[in-house]
Amino acid sequence: MAKKITVLCYPSCSTCKKALKWLDANGIAYSQRHIADDAPTADELTAWIAASGLPFKRFFNTSGKLYRSLDVKSKLEAGMNGEEAIELLATDGLLVKRPIVVGDGFVLVGFREDEWAEKLL
Repeated sequence: MAKKITVLCYPSCSTCKKALKWLDANGIAYSQRHIADDAPTADELTAWIAASGLPFKRFFNTSGKLYRSLDVKSKLEAGMNGEEAIELLATDGLLVKRPIVVGDGFVLVGFREDEWAEKLL
């Protein structure tokens, strides 16, 4: 059964390249969305966080320059709530961890080959 998925990624991100290569090698059809040019909206992020079952903090790209320059780690440690985090994430796609796979009833964040294989193969 073919699953319709969308992959949000950043073309120059090595992890995204690796993830797309894995999808191609496994014959998995997908549509691609540029996470910086077409950033996720607050409504999308709210739905994806709920569907993923992950805490909102896992949606931050903690290795990104923007994350560090905005000192997001300190804001999270100071008690930033989910609504505030989603609003911040929606301001710039580069704050969002990538790649993100959005499918029917599931969301995968980051590239973990075993997790992707379980959901997509």
